[in-house]
Amino acid sequence: MELHNNSTTFEISGASSQVQEKLNKPQRTRHKSLQFEEDLIHEEDSRLIYVNDWRRTNDKYEFTGNEIRTSKYTLITFLPKNIFIQFHRVAYLYFLGIAALNQLPPLAVFGRTVSLFPLLFVLSVTAVKDGYEDWRRHRSDEVENNREALVLCVHQFQKKKWKKIQAGEVVKICANETIPCDMVLLGTSDPSGIAYVQTMNLDGESNLKTRYARQETASTVLDVGAISGLIRCEQPNRNIYEFRANMEFNGQRCPLNQSNIVLRGCQLKNTEWVIGVVVYAGQETKAMLNSTASPSKRSKLEIYMNRETLWLSVFLFIMCLVVALGMGLWLERHKNHLDTLPYYRKRYFTTGRSSGKTYKYYGIYMETFFSFLSSIIVFQIMIPISLYITMELVRLGQSYFMIEDNHMYDSISDTRFQCRSLNINEDLGQVRYVFSDKTGTLTENKMEFQRASVYGKNYGSSLISLDLLEENGSVHATTVKGRGQKLKSQIAIDNELMQLLHKDLAGDERIAAHEFFLTLAACNTVIPIPTPSSSCMESGSHETRAIDYQGESPDELALVAAASAYGYTLFERTSGHIVIDVNGEKLRLDLLGLHEFDSVRKRMSVVIRFPNNTVKVLVKGADSSMFSILAEDSGRNSHVRHATQSHLTEYASQGLRTLVVAAMDLTDEELSEWQCKYEDASTSLTDRSVKLRQTAAFIECNLNLLGATGIEDKLQDGVPEAIESLRQAGIKVWVLTGDKQETAISIGLSSKLLTTDMNQIIINGNSEDECRSLLADAKAKYFVKSLDCRNKYVKYKKDAEITLDRTKSSSTPQQHAEKEEEVQSTSHALIIDGNSLVYVLEKDLESELFNLATSCKVVLCCRVAPLQKAGIVDLIKSRTDDMTLAIGDGANDGYILFTAFSTTSALTDLSSVFYSLIYTSIPTIVVGILDKDLNDETLLQYPRLYGAGHRQESYNMHLFWITMIDTLWQSLVIFFVPVFIYSESSIDIWSMGSLWTIAIVILVSVHLAMDIQRWILVTHVAVWGSIIITYGCMIAVDSIPIFPNYGTIYHLAKLPSYWLSIFLILTIALLPRFLFKIIRQSFWPSDIQIAREAEILGDQPDNLHSTSSKASG
Repeated sequence: MELHNNSTTFEISGASSQVQEKLNKPQRTRHKSLQFEEDLIHEEDSRLIYVNDWRRTNDKYEFTGNEIRTSKYTLITFLPKNIFIQFHRVAYLYFLGIAALNQLPPLAVFGRTVSLFPLLFVLSVTAVKDGYEDWRRHRSDEVENNREALVLCVHQFQKKKWKKIQAGEVVKICANETIPCDMVLLGTSDPSGIAYVQTMNLDGESNLKTRYARQETASTVLDVGAISGLIRCEQPNRNIYEFRANMEFNGQRCPLNQSNIVLRGCQLKNTEWVIGVVVYAGQETKAMLNSTASPSKRSKLEIYMNRETLWLSVFLFIMCLVVALGMGLWLERHKNHLDTLPYYRKRYFTTGRSSGKTYKYYGIYMETFFSFLSSIIVFQIMIPISLYITMELVRLGQSYFMIEDNHMYDSISDTRFQCRSLNINEDLGQVRYVFSDKTGTLTENKMEFQRASVYGKNYGSSLISLDLLEENGSVHATTVKGRGQKLKSQIAIDNELMQLLHKDLAGDERIAAHEFFLTLAACNTVIPIPTPSSSCMESGSHETRAIDYQGESPDELALVAAASAYGYTLFERTSGHIVIDVNGEKLRLDLLGLHEFDSVRKRMSVVIRFPNNTVKVLVKGADSSMFSILAEDSGRNSHVRHATQSHLTEYASQGLRTLVVAAMDLTDEELSEWQCKYEDASTSLTDRSVKLRQTAAFIECNLNLLGATGIEDKLQDGVPEAIESLRQAGIKVWVLTGDKQETAISIGLSSKLLTTDMNQIIINGNSEDECRSLLADAKAKYFVKSLDCRNKYVKYKKDAEITLDRTKSSSTPQQHAEKEEEVQSTSHALIIDGNSLVYVLEKDLESELFNLATSCKVVLCCRVAPLQKAGIVDLIKSRTDDMTLAIGDGANDGYILFTAFSTTSALTDLSSVFYSLIYTSIPTIVVGILDKDLNDETLLQYPRLYGAGHRQESYNMHLFWITMIDTLWQSLVIFFVPVFIYSESSIDIWSMGSLWTIAIVILVSVHLAMDIQRWILVTHVAVWGSIIITYGCMIAVDSIPIFPNYGTIYHLAKLPSYWLSIFLILTIALLPRFLFKIIRQSFWPSDIQIAREAEILGDQPDNLHSTSSKASG
């Protein structure tokens, strides 16, 4: 789908100035500056590669070596860089400040070691985790860099480590080996210079790609001593679909293109060996230039927590300011009695050298300031560092259950769900945009030939396998089976069409069927790979050949396999001829030229010469481009044309991929003129693609229609249902694929991503001005507004729905408004190709694309490079707060303790630490892992319920401030209820602290219990067990004589006022929250609450809010 390289550090030393400039651009610019010009390669901006002379090659330019580095850290940078990344969490800065303040003697409220331990523990654990992950990257880099390849050295190939390979060296790669760098092919084991590579690591495609060595070098490459020459190529860039260069060899100058280069990361397949010269190495290879540095992943919840931490810090500052002000007023009021009041003394009262000297008193102003700082330390529990530890443990527990979920286990491949990043679990519930690849994600990348329209007649409505035909004694099946070849995969055929193909070669329909399947077998770039196998028959054992086809396009493979099933087996292909087995007879056809498919022509053609010297051009392509180049209708041709169009409509409605097939005879004059144009165009260094299109247009005209095909692209199980569920959940699905536009559209239809009632907005531009014009026309035609304007329109529309209709003064504006609303109510689908994105992903056109794309229900991006995929994702992430998903993926309340205006804590150091680590951590972790709003069956049945996540119904600023107010109320209740009850008693501060501790723990537990939706045994044990554990710890601590709170719990537990205080605290503190929940759920219930009640009662929640569906849309 996308490149899965780890984060890459681009370290280019001594590169040319232009390469330096390209590689040193900011990351954001690199997403957009995909300038793949078609200009001529000039001397001054080209890269010179001297074949088999790496010293001369690197003498002037000092190109980078082939060593790569994908790790983030080194031994020197690990500590400072890791700490810097960790302190992106604002709370860590807060905790660091608290720990620093607590080290000062006048402010040491808690033990100095105690205040440092939590922060150091969290930093250390995270650093160990990050260090381990980066160590794995270092180990992977080391393995990659120390792999070996055969490099030509002193007229023989010797093993050399990848990291030591230089530009200009000649490298030999053997079958199934990985390409170590970007190389121009000089020769292959195939005499015609053909090689096959798998590019899955680059573009996600598993099909083999064909690459060629120039004939000028392929014939001499075995003489290693004669390997020399000069390659003039473009500077390194990220375009994996294009390469422009030329080569001087033996006094000749020949052009090079993408078909002559193999890229780093590809694997050599079905080819014994290839020899090539290195043109780009290391960080300058296209694979590494497309691998962007992965940012540190932080969830949206964590980002919000940073925001809330800032607000809490402001609130904390105000509180401490109030305390300090009160402290100053209190000191001023009692300044003459400080020697006789608790906590403050001006002088020592002991005998000896210290008698009469100043004792921990610095004056009113300094004491006030110290009181402010001490208050910060005392109130630090408002932002507990244990919160982050709890979150990490909750994520770890959630990931365990996700991995072990049997519903996400694939028994066929024996694979489970994998959670590779623990930082973003909670983001899965807030996704608004899904960016998906096609190959292997939506589809299995397996296509089957289903329907055929041949000479106006429809076939394929009833298919039967060859094996079944043979069992029924069909002579046609016996003929096919006895050809001596067989496909590795069996294909169902239409018996009526098979009978037509075995009639005598006479009649227009029979001739059209013959040419139809000849076109399917010949008009492609598929390579047949015959392998001998033994098959036992009743008459004995005889040798047969199992044909395996390899090609770049899966639909071509399906067409060739279908032709073989009907008796037209592609048996051999070279650069000069092809051999087709036609019902057991070998037919050798000379291959005079081939015009490959492109997004402009939307068709492919091949020129072949038959044994009788007849020359034909065989063409297949999209119906939108084929019917305009057919011969004029006349009689029977008109009937065939209209029937074929009707069949195509039928195939498209079934979600099949369609192609139209046609052919034409070429005269000797036409052939000669075409050959001259074809040779000039294929060797041109400038505007080569344009000239080849013009040459193709010369022969792709006045064609005779033969028929059409319908292919089913096999989808992954459940894809249409999953896409429909995502749509109901309010999630927009964008497909980003490297496939052709027609392929993507066909997949969109078959997967139900695209529907027949959608307006398809197609953007195929070849320049910036053309793309700007197409975007503007689309926005004007479909009344597309900016995102802000759309939000205002939605608000206006909601307001209008609750107002009375008013008489319109003019009908024209009303009609225009009605038309605009009608167009806007229709779903739109944006389809844009990678060539257009080259110009659109610039700052001046990005906003136009964003407004158009976000107004569409579906977006299909075709023929896009990996970095363009990243640019599309960044388009949404940089302009909205919506969560994006690219496929290729309650806490402790802080309560405030006051002790008059003094900053003396009523809690011991152990109580403060135990509160976060023991008393309240376990329930939060257990509930965070195990609690759930609804059963999975309900959520799957009503996908619209997912919308609560990206609408942030459970966590937003409004709820945050309500919780803050509720927390303030509970804190006041906790403080003043015991103070009021014990106002006339002689209870000491440690007894009051003990009461506050148990009251807080019970209050937090009951508070948490009010929000739990799913009670199980583990939840009961965790919540109520925490109260028991708290009592147990308090008894143990209060039994130690050396502590100042020795024996307080034994004394308090005997007093009725102790239990009365706890009861009143719980009742008064939780009453407002209880009433708020009752009123809200009774009068303004959410969709989840309705579904939960229906789940309990066993009803169907058919009355889900319509507003949710509107919001989801």
